[in-house]
Amino acid sequence: MEQSRTNINGFIRSEREPIVPQGRQGTTSSGTFPYKENSHMTRKMIFLAVAFLLLASPIFAQTPGGGTTDLRLPFAYLAMGIASGLCGLGQGKAVASAAEAMARNPGAQAGIRFALILGLVLIESLALYTLVITYVARAA
Repeated sequence: MEQSRTNINGFIRSEREPIVPQGRQGTTSSGTFPYKENSHMTRKMIFLAVAFLLLASPIFAQTPGGGTTDLRLPFAYLAMGIASGLCGLGQGKAVASAAEAMARNPGAQAGIRFALILGLVLIESLALYTLVITYVARAA
């Protein structure tokens, strides 16, 4: 029992302490926290996010004349992006499942291939319907 407790404590200590060569002190910048270097990247990402938001502020400027803004087109583009992304994920999952099914049962390869093609056509039709909606939103 004591041996397993020592191994667990040694494992936990090895996860918390930085790895240093024997006989030398650690060379990290903070001494106790070995991942201090990542904070520089975090500061960069925060700065880039703030800069992006400041550069994007003219988007929210009021239109001259105080007219109403039509949000159909931006929402249609957003819907097209979401539909395309989810169609890609669905097609990837369908192809992966079909490949696994064909590997497990090579005798049913024709039926699996037919179901795969039918499924891919139906998945792709969602993206095409959304594309038609974006063109209708642009024309209106």
